[in-house]
Amino acid sequence: MSNSLNLDSWRALPAAQQPDWPDRAELDKVVAELGGLPPLVFAGECDQLKEDLAAVTRGEAFVLQGGDCAETFAGATADNVRNKLKTLLQMAIVLTYAGKVPVVKIGRLAGQFAKPRSKGTEVREGVELPAYRGDMVNGFDFTPEARRPDPWRLLKAYHSSAVTLNLARAFTKGGYADLRQVHAWNQDFVAESPAGRRYERLAREIDQALAFMRACGAEPEEFHSVEFYSSHEALILDYDQALTRIDSRTGLPYDVSAHMVWIGERTRQLDGAHVEFFSRIRNPIGVKLGPSTSPEEALALVEKLNPDNVPGRLTFVTRMGASKIREHLPPLVKEVTAAGAQVAWVCDPMHGNTFEAPSGHKTRRFDNVLDEVAGFFEVHRALGTHPGGIHIEFTGDDVTECVGGGHEIAEGDLATRYETACDPRLNRGQSLDLAFRVAELYRG
Repeated sequence: MSNSLNLDSWRALPAAQQPDWPDRAELDKVVAELGGLPPLVFAGECDQLKEDLAAVTRGEAFVLQGGDCAETFAGATADNVRNKLKTLLQMAIVLTYAGKVPVVKIGRLAGQFAKPRSKGTEVREGVELPAYRGDMVNGFDFTPEARRPDPWRLLKAYHSSAVTLNLARAFTKGGYADLRQVHAWNQDFVAESPAGRRYERLAREIDQALAFMRACGAEPEEFHSVEFYSSHEALILDYDQALTRIDSRTGLPYDVSAHMVWIGERTRQLDGAHVEFFSRIRNPIGVKLGPSTSPEEALALVEKLNPDNVPGRLTFVTRMGASKIREHLPPLVKEVTAAGAQVAWVCDPMHGNTFEAPSGHKTRRFDNVLDEVAGFFEVHRALGTHPGGIHIEFTGDDVTECVGGGHEIAEGDLATRYETACDPRLNRGQSLDLAFRVAELYRG
């Protein structure tokens, strides 16, 4: 374990997707300041999430992970955070009831401020500027000033994350997450949504279960508050290392910027800086696996990131695309399972299903998202393994970024409320629609 304290080891390796900071000295100042700030989460909470994810690995729980594609500083408002949490809690109730297992609730929030890009620059009308890499790095506006990477934004990301986490803790512990209230919101959805009609039976069953509990005088603590965890893609390594602390209980390093961090599809090179850094921290971690991942690569990642084969430490988040999941996922699951590797399998049905509408908007079809989740369940059922969860990009607002869903959004509607800073998100109605559909798959 002692070697895990060399937290600088990643610096000797190629680091993909890092900003081209114009002034290293400024970055060093920011990193030094971040290093002295209080942790955003505690190592003990990270360990608790690891326990919860160990239950997922054993097939005894289900992960619901979701939130913005890329958070913005302007989006860290009470209304925004509340609406996202409200939607996540609504989805969780339906999945808990249908799956008859606990649902581990993880937000893509309080740190999801950086985005990998396929190209380092963007060209508009002959003008070439650095690509927007998320509010943590530069601004969205297409001007030389906004697009210049600014290390002081890392500090702003920390403070914005602190505000968001504070709100999330207040909402999930302060009565807002009360099960009966959340179920009442779902009843509204079922009553109002054209898609909701097909879920009336399930909603009625949940209603009866709650009524039965009430009649028995059952008032468990869990009815009134929930455990809620934060997560983000740890892309900007200077930020995540600056927020890594040695836990006083164990002497081990934890990235205290979030409970869980993950490595993206574009940064999971075995000999790269991200995998190296992640091998040193003790948080539960995720790795995104796209359709090109070979079983050998997956097993090498297991060996590097979870050499002690600790359940709950490593989650594989597959992002294949609806047309590829049934073909590409089985060999991965088969080989990793045969090797005895303890990993949780989670489906990201968003990132493999993006396309450009005629209007130029990046979008996703709700039916493709649903089809990828269905394929994920089919593969795991066929192999006798556990479909451990879903990882989605959504917002609690009525945006028009993905086409389809109960309140049908057509390609011509995309411009109505297209507000994402990066990728298209499911809106509140589509998210709940997805939860009820996944519940049907779970009951299968």
